[in-house]
Parts: sequence; structure tokens; C-alpha cells
Amino acid sequence: MAALDLSTLLALQESDTRRLGIEHQLQAAPREIAAVEARIAAEKAAIEAAKAEWHALESKKKLLEVEIKSAEGKVAKYRTQQLEVRKNDEYKALTHEIETTEAAIGGFEEEELKVMYAIDEAKKRFAAAEAELKQNISGHEGKIRILREREAQLQAEHQAAVAAVAAARPAVPASQLKIYDRVAIRPGHPVCVAVNGGLCGGCHLKVPPHIVSAAKTGAEIATCDQCGRVVYWAS
Repeated sequence: MAALDLSTLLALQESDTRRLGIEHQLQAAPREIAAVEARIAAEKAAIEAAKAEWHALESKKKLLEVEIKSAEGKVAKYRTQQLEVRKNDEYKALTHEIETTEAAIGGFEEEELKVMYAIDEAKKRFAAAEAELKQNISGHEGKIRILREREAQLQAEHQAAVAAVAAARPAVPASQLKIYDRVAIRPGHPVCVAVNGGLCGGCHLKVPPHIVSAAKTGAEIATCDQCGRVVYWAS
């Protein structure tokens, strides 16, 4: 009896393996793109955070300027009132208010100097962050373009791989194709594996001697009694 010819079945498996590999890459592509987009979003958020810190200090400086201007207005008002009062205790009270308000102005001005220094530092941090992060974003955007180009290429390759599988199927004997399709729907490609050292090349469990013999002689199609894969003898 002529040895069983598995060449067309193995050719089908080769085409099918390529198709599955491409599909795996296609499934991963959106996740890879999403991961890079998330990094872009994080970089942009970091730029905005640095800008927000700077702008918050600018707002604080403006509030201090308002406080200083208001306090200076009060001092001017108190000095005008001093010119109008006639009683000594009223004059002293206004002097106290002037001194208290001028002390507050001094505190505001000291705080304003600190804020101005902080603004300069925040501007430097923002400029440095913006330059570096924009460069990072540009790199990320370039990577996304490459990933999208690769995704389009994979889609074209997938169409070719599907066509190759379809072309390979008619050449496979019906009995072999039936077993292949039955096993192929389960997890754990490939379907056809070699017997090595009495072990199935798929599930790696021991194969009974009669199945090893069938695989070795090639008199009939042999399948692993554990995982159902087609087993053949690797000469």
C-alpha cells in the first residue's frame, strides 16, 4: 500500500498558519495605535499642566496687584481724612489705619515678588516641557503613521492569505480536509504535527504505539487520541 500523501494538507496548513498570523497582527494593530495615542494624550496633558501652573501664577499676580491698588487707595483716602479731622484721637486712629494698610501693602508686594519669581520659573518649565513633549508627540505621530501603513499592508496581505487558503483547499482529499476542519476550529494551531520521541508535537502527550506506527508507515491518516491533531512521522 502506498504511503499516505499529506503534502497538500501540509500546504493548506502552511497557508492557514500564515493567515492566522496576519489576523493576530491585525487584531493587535488597533491596540498598538491606541497605546501610542494614549502617550500623545499624556504628553499634551503634561504641556497643558505646565501651562496651567504658569497661568495660575499669572492670575495670582493680578489679584495681588488688585489688592495693592485697593490698599493704596485706602491709604490715600485715610490721608485725605487726616487733613479734615480736628480731634487728635481721630488723627491717631487714621495714622494707625495708614500704618496697618501700608504694612499690608508691603506684605502684598513681598508676595508679588515671590510670585513673579515663580512665574519666571514656571515659564522656563513650560518652555522646556513644551519643546521636549512636542518633539515626543511628533515622534509618536510618526509611529502612528507607520502603524497605520503597516495595518493597511497587513489587510492586503490578509486578503492574499485568505485567497491562498481557498486555493489550497480543493487539492486536499476530502477525508483529510474533514479532519483538518474539525480540529482547526479548536484553539491550538497547527492541526498537523510531527511525532517526536513518542510524543504528540501539539499537546506533547504520549502517543499510543499503534498511532506512532500508523504515522510512521503512513498507511492511514493518524490522529492523536488526546488532542485530535493529525500526526505524521518526521523522517
